[in-house]
Amino acid sequence: MRSDIEMAVLTVAAPVEGSALAAGAAASFFLAPWWWRTMLAAGVPAGQRARVLLAERQGGLLPLWTGGGGGLEGLAGPYTALYQPLFPADITPAGIRDAAVAWAGPLRQAGLVRLDALDGEAAWLAPFVAGLRAGGLRALRFDHFGNWHEPLEGRGWETYLAARSGALRETIRRKSRRAAGVDFELVDGGGGLEAGIVGYEDVYARSWKVPEPFPAFTATMMREAAAQGVLRLGLLRAEGVVIAAQIWIVANGSAMVVKLAHDEAFKRLSPGTVLTARMIRHMIEAEPVTELDFGRGDDPYKELWTTRRRQRIGYMFANALHPAGAMAVLRHVAGQIRRRIGR
Repeated sequence: MRSDIEMAVLTVAAPVEGSALAAGAAASFFLAPWWWRTMLAAGVPAGQRARVLLAERQGGLLPLWTGGGGGLEGLAGPYTALYQPLFPADITPAGIRDAAVAWAGPLRQAGLVRLDALDGEAAWLAPFVAGLRAGGLRALRFDHFGNWHEPLEGRGWETYLAARSGALRETIRRKSRRAAGVDFELVDGGGGLEAGIVGYEDVYARSWKVPEPFPAFTATMMREAAAQGVLRLGLLRAEGVVIAAQIWIVANGSAMVVKLAHDEAFKRLSPGTVLTARMIRHMIEAEPVTELDFGRGDDPYKELWTTRRRQRIGYMFANALHPAGAMAVLRHVAGQIRRRIGR
């Protein structure tokens, strides 16, 4: 068992590591090598160290980074909408449990491990949690964020639009007509990529958005995604100035919007709504996707475009004999008591 392997192993197509990486990439772009490269290059907090645990017999990988409090966290961040350990496609539930038991040793030494952005319905999760519990860790579950999405089910643009609210349809009709002089551009790479990145970052700086916690992440992500052929960067320009921008990733049959921004000075044109409509129409008519995905969070506008919500969860795995783990268990129990009293 190697418990302190640098994340550089994720760039090596060795038989064991490569099998798990291939299975991850087939499940979600958040589990693909290009996403891990982006995280390593621009998504790890300063002073922290990225690591991966390898379960050699089972071929599993657990990407982590050292947390600020001395514990460990999954190699995820504010841009990650799905995280999980990586396993070969043919691994059994017993194999997953055995891998987790093997990982429990170094995780106990850390005292506390946080894994979030997890799919609570995933088949791997129950044997994974069971293995860590068998290895001496307490499993403390919590809700993390909602993920709004919309299965397309073969619908065309007009059918999809007809299922939206009348108010949204009217806004799209009126504002699209008013925005007739606004230019739409779709960038997926090539010579327009760098100009597109500049346009996105310019409108982001003029938008209502708070500054990025990792300023280099978005540009790094777009370059990596473009190299894989999965980037769809939508831009709206008025008088040559970008007034709205959205970053979509098209992979594994899904189109996900991962970042968006618009300039409130052009609010009369509803640039965010107009661009969302144009991007969704493009996804339905020109891309091989079966689902629209609006990523992290329960922002009210997402219910205008989608009808289904998935709960993403997290776990704190605590060693109750370690000071950090014991404190996490106490906080978790205290929180449960407060919620019961509140009810």
